[in-house]
Amino acid sequence: MKAYYYDNLPGDQRLPHEDTTQPPLTESELARIGVVYYKINDIARVDELAASRGYKNRDEITVSPERMGDAYESKVRMFFDEHLHEDEEIRYVRDGRGYFDVRDRDDRWVRIAVEKNDLIILPAGIYHRFTTDESNYIHAMRLFKEEPKWTPLNRSEELSTNPYRKEYVSQYLS
Repeated sequence: MKAYYYDNLPGDQRLPHEDTTQPPLTESELARIGVVYYKINDIARVDELAASRGYKNRDEITVSPERMGDAYESKVRMFFDEHLHEDEEIRYVRDGRGYFDVRDRDDRWVRIAVEKNDLIILPAGIYHRFTTDESNYIHAMRLFKEEPKWTPLNRSEELSTNPYRKEYVSQYLS
């Protein structure tokens, strides 16, 4: 895992876009905005973490042109639209690489590069987006507390009153 500020320059979203004028962020800096990171080389440790956090369900997704066919480009664009979820988002990378972008306290993009054996937890209510890197391939396990669901709420003014967003702002941004 590597975390750094996104450079906001135009171009392919799948490139690193690292703002080299800023130092990389540490795991403790990510934790201050609610993002939790683990390096886990053993699926039994994933199972332990899932049980300790009350995750009962899981599935696996492969994001690649070969696996998704013609839907790949539209899916990656959808994942890259800024959104939040009303559930914690926990992803364990089984193979491949990608980027989770999250907003910091000053509403700047922080890019988190993930690869095989990285596990990332994003709190409910955090604005974020996702993309594969230039390899166009990631295989990830998604963990859920209840039935698997993935309901993105795209960023809008109306979401400022969303209870999950308000709780996130209260806990991490105030």
